[in-house]
Amino acid sequence: MSIEKAYNSWAGQYDTNANKTRDLDIKATIETLSKYKFKHVLELGCGTGKNTGWLLSKAERVIGLDFSQEMLTIAKEKITDNRAIFKRADLNQEWEIENQFADLVTSSLTLEHIDDLNHIFNQANQKLKNGGVFFISELHPFKQYSGSKAKYQPENGTQELEVYMHHISEYIDEAKNNGFELIELTEWFDDTSEKEIPRLISFVFRKNTSINTN
Repeated sequence: MSIEKAYNSWAGQYDTNANKTRDLDIKATIETLSKYKFKHVLELGCGTGKNTGWLLSKAERVIGLDFSQEMLTIAKEKITDNRAIFKRADLNQEWEIENQFADLVTSSLTLEHIDDLNHIFNQANQKLKNGGVFFISELHPFKQYSGSKAKYQPENGTQELEVYMHHISEYIDEAKNNGFELIELTEWFDDTSEKEIPRLISFVFRKNTSINTN
């Protein structure tokens, strides 16, 4: 099943089914980005708008992009503030957003479905203002090494989604190659227990004003 079809099918239960990864991502997003100031946000893989409402509480404008029309339909029902705009988009293509629109780009639980990280960092650089921040929250590679991947429970059983494995070094190297510097790297554990494999990893990159990849 394609990523688009899978998320369209998952949309109706995404917000209600038990999901430790989703819940920890919300925590990681809020705890990390509460330290930053931002006005214009580009939210990659916004899904059902699980983080959009909080981002709007700090921002003047949020543009959310997602591949799944069903996810976007739910997001529009939940987030009625006209400062939020939701658009269907394939992140593997050029992003139809004004260059240097954002001072924050976020990507939550999205890049495991993207093969080419170089394209993502290149586009993020173009859409960010100088000194802007790129926040990424993803399933930890250690989880992937152990066989964990995005999945949901339709009526006929478990449906696993197509994913790509990206090592920590790949995120850092592709960011550097596209004019970003690493500001923060955090590993997120279930129930604050650090005896288990971390569930998520988050990065904060800043666009280096001395480098322009446009």
